[in-house]
Amino acid sequence: MGPKKKLLIVDDSAFMRKLIGDFFKESKTIEVVGIARNGSDALRKIKTLRPDVITMDVEMPEMNGIEALKQIMIDSPVPIIMLSSTTQRGTESTLLAMEYGAVDFVAKPSGTISLDLHKIKDELVEKVEHASRITISKLKKVKLPTREEPKVAVNQSVTHRLLNKKKMVLIGTSTGGPRALQEVLPNLPGDLKAPVLIVQHMPPGFTKSLADRLNQLSEIEVKEASEGDIIRNGHAYIAPGGYHMRIKKVGTAYTIKLDDVEPPRGGHRPSVDVLLEDNSSYNDFDKIVIIMTGMGSDGSKGLKRLVEAGNVVTIAESSNTCIVYGMPKAAVETKLVNEVVDLERIANTITRYLP
Repeated sequence: MGPKKKLLIVDDSAFMRKLIGDFFKESKTIEVVGIARNGSDALRKIKTLRPDVITMDVEMPEMNGIEALKQIMIDSPVPIIMLSSTTQRGTESTLLAMEYGAVDFVAKPSGTISLDLHKIKDELVEKVEHASRITISKLKKVKLPTREEPKVAVNQSVTHRLLNKKKMVLIGTSTGGPRALQEVLPNLPGDLKAPVLIVQHMPPGFTKSLADRLNQLSEIEVKEASEGDIIRNGHAYIAPGGYHMRIKKVGTAYTIKLDDVEPPRGGHRPSVDVLLEDNSSYNDFDKIVIIMTGMGSDGSKGLKRLVEAGNVVTIAESSNTCIVYGMPKAAVETKLVNEVVDLERIANTITRYLP
C-alpha cells in the first residue's frame, strides 16, 4: 500500500472539524493533514498542504463552501466532498456545488452542527476514500478528446432490433450523476418519443432540487416522481430519495408506483436494480437502459433480469468520462451492454433508438 492520501477538513465549527477528523483516525488510506475554518482559510492552506481530497462545509462565514469550491476548481482542482444540510437552501447549494465540480456530497443528519454525525461516518469515509483516487482532469469542465472504447465486452448477440412502437428510457447513476444528467437531459429533444425514468442515488430532500434544476435546463419536462404520476413521452421522472420507483399498468397507460416498504438494496433506496427488475415484468414496450457514473454495481443484477425478458438495448458510459467507473464497469462485465459511449454522446445515442 502506497502513502496515505492527504485530507483537508474545511468547516467553521471546531466541534465538526474534530468529529470529522476522528472518523479518519483508523483509516489505512487517508491522513488528515490540516483543517480550515472557512473558504478563505482553505484557499491559503491548499497552497501549502497540497491535499489530495477535501471535505467542505457548504455554509460558512467570510467565504462559503460554494465560493471556495469555484476558486479551487479554477486555481488548483482537488476532489471535494461537500457536507450539506437538508434545508431547501442547503439542497440547492449542494446541487450548485456539483455543477461547479464537487465530486459528491454527504447530508448532515441534523443541520449545521450535527451531534449525531456518527450516523454518516461510513458513508463519508467511503466517499472520501473514493474521491481521493479520482483523476483531476475529470473534475474540470473540459470536453475530453473522445477515443472509441474497445468493443471487447460488448455482446453483439443481444439484438439491436427493438420491435415495439412504445419505448421507455431507464437511467441509473450515482457519484457524479447530477453533472452527468446535466449533460444528457438538456440535449434530448422536447418531443422525445419516450418517457425517461431516472434513479440517482440521493437522500430524501435532494432529488426535488435536482429535478427542478434539470427542468430549468431541459426541453423535456423533468420532475421528481410522485405516486400515481401518469408516465408520458417527453417527460423525465426522478425517483425521490428514500423510495424505490416501480411502474404500474392502468388501462393502456403506465403510472409511477413509489415503494418505501422494501428495504434499501445494497444500501440504496431508490435502487437501479429495483427499477430494472420491475420493468422486466412488462413486454409491450422496448427498454433503453443507460448506466452512468457511480460507485458500486447497482443496476447489474436488474440488467440481467431485463435482458432475459427481452426488448432491451443497453448503453454504458465510458471510463473516459465517468467520475467513478463503478456501475458502468459492472454493467459491461455482465457482457449485456450494447454500446459504451462517452458522456457527451449519450443523448444522441438514446435518440437513435427512438422513432
